[in-house]
Amino acid sequence: MKTTIEELVAFRAVVDTGSITAAAEQLSQTVSGISRALSRLEQKLETTLLRRTTRRLELTEEGAAFLLRTRAILDAIDEAEEQLAARRQQPAGRLRVNAASPFMLHAIVPLVPEFRRLFPQISLELDTDDLPIDLLERRTDIAIRIGPLRDSTLHARPLGTHRLRVLASPAYLEAHGKPRKVADLGGHALLGFTQPESLNRWPLRSVHGDEWTITPTLAASSGETLRQLALAGTGIVCLSDFMTGADRASGALVQVLTKETVDVRQPVNAVYYRNTQLSARITSFLDFLSQRMG
Repeated sequence: MKTTIEELVAFRAVVDTGSITAAAEQLSQTVSGISRALSRLEQKLETTLLRRTTRRLELTEEGAAFLLRTRAILDAIDEAEEQLAARRQQPAGRLRVNAASPFMLHAIVPLVPEFRRLFPQISLELDTDDLPIDLLERRTDIAIRIGPLRDSTLHARPLGTHRLRVLASPAYLEAHGKPRKVADLGGHALLGFTQPESLNRWPLRSVHGDEWTITPTLAASSGETLRQLALAGTGIVCLSDFMTGADRASGALVQVLTKETVDVRQPVNAVYYRNTQLSARITSFLDFLSQRMG
């Protein structure tokens, strides 16, 4: 059996105070409890640490050597606890964040300078993937996921929602005309995703319901690739607001079929494993994103 921290604390207290009774008072424990802790410690070590006389306690040679190690161990624990307490006041350490490329570029990167000013001791590591990843395999602290969550092993913190819109560049519309009704899309170049197929179901109201499934004229795996294609006048695209806000504000992309568009919003969640004990650096990043995106 290995020694416990409680036994080491009792041993140090007895030596420092000079008696079992004084040690019990200092640690708010019973005299018998301190005495039993010392006895267990000596039994586990198979040696005598203290010589007990009627007047005082004396360290044996083995006890003096063990006391040096005991002090070093307990001092290290105290220092570790102080460092953790300091981190709670000023979070520090490496924080690995994963997100799809478009969300990283358009939603997170613009916020990084402010986050760094607020939390200079946190070292950010930003990774991008356009498909879900294994958090443990990639040693990721937080992953930002857009859309419904299916992995029950993950804990999610909602960060907000973003609306989907059907968009095109003015140059494309000037060259090919503006669709007046949903059925007109059949005569246009449509930019869609290679996967998942759900992203090719656009939120458009028609005789078939509140979704219009497209067959892409040109497909890509990344929303950012589709955005760039739409900006270049290649076709009509359906993208989330977080990616196109600046483009719509500048007029580089304009919404089409506005009246036929159903108000569909994609949920944005920060996810991490349920068995993860959230550190101060993770909590600070989640709180920061929630405030800025909420």
